[in-house]
Amino acid sequence: MSREVSNPQVYSRRGRAANAPRETERRTRGRGNRELCKMHGMSDSEAAGPAFSRLVDIMATLRGPGGCPWDRDQTLDTLKPFVLEEAYEVVDAIDRGDHDALREELGDHLFEAVFLAQLESEAGRFSVTDSVNAVADKLIRRHPHVFGRSDGEPSLDKPEEVRVRWEEIKARERAAAGKSATKTLLSGIAPALPALLRAFHIGTRAASVGFDWARADDVLEKIQEEVDELREVSTDPVRAEEEFGDLLFAIANLARKLDIEPETALRKANEKFTRRFGEMERGVAAKHRQISDLPIGELENEWQSAKARLESGGVETRNE
Repeated sequence: MSREVSNPQVYSRRGRAANAPRETERRTRGRGNRELCKMHGMSDSEAAGPAFSRLVDIMATLRGPGGCPWDRDQTLDTLKPFVLEEAYEVVDAIDRGDHDALREELGDHLFEAVFLAQLESEAGRFSVTDSVNAVADKLIRRHPHVFGRSDGEPSLDKPEEVRVRWEEIKARERAAAGKSATKTLLSGIAPALPALLRAFHIGTRAASVGFDWARADDVLEKIQEEVDELREVSTDPVRAEEEFGDLLFAIANLARKLDIEPETALRKANEKFTRRFGEMERGVAAKHRQISDLPIGELENEWQSAKARLESGGVETRNE
């Protein structure tokens, strides 16, 4: 979702030109651009260069003399919530399987990166070109099994081998940069990540050097241990908080062992509960009753009825 701005002539709510007809734009973007590239024999990479340059030029115009007052007023700090918002909008489009929305949200997300780079360029620190080159160089360095085969680098066949190799290369890069004394294996994980996702990455980094449970069943045993400890201290708020955190950390590591991304799993569970609760509310309202007036037994019956309606309507399957 693109942010709203004070100048309606510059952006609509979704970040498009306010006078651009929405349906015409939908027809000409995406599929239309791909067809145009085919007509001119252009590859995706050849078409991406001019398109990216256009976006960078637009951003520079918005920030320049005679540009948009709103855009010119922004700072790195004021853009942070928009960066997060656009990231979540991308994830939401993926979860909904909405590929048209994903195309648009990826553009919005890219725009935020260009916006931040523009601010840094104006301050004389780096340009968006520096950022693009940095990530391209990093991808080549950290994929020697792909780009270094001509130099005798062995190929890797399993994703886990790639993850271990990636962390080994990162450790060498930190040491070469003189950061080994101040940075550890875990210090590079962004503290601003959602806590559950950060726990997942912490476990992944630790496992890359062999500090890990051997099997998923071992983590299940650890989870049961944490549940037992939490039960023992449930009347002590301070200790209960600590044990609950340990329990969540163990659950995040179980997700890792089962190849489940925990944020995605929890997000889907949230959506499922929200969908079912809304259906239950509608069912109760149809009987001209208030959900807050129902005892727990009736609420459970309404919950099961809501699940059955969603299943019969094809919205959910029985194994959900």
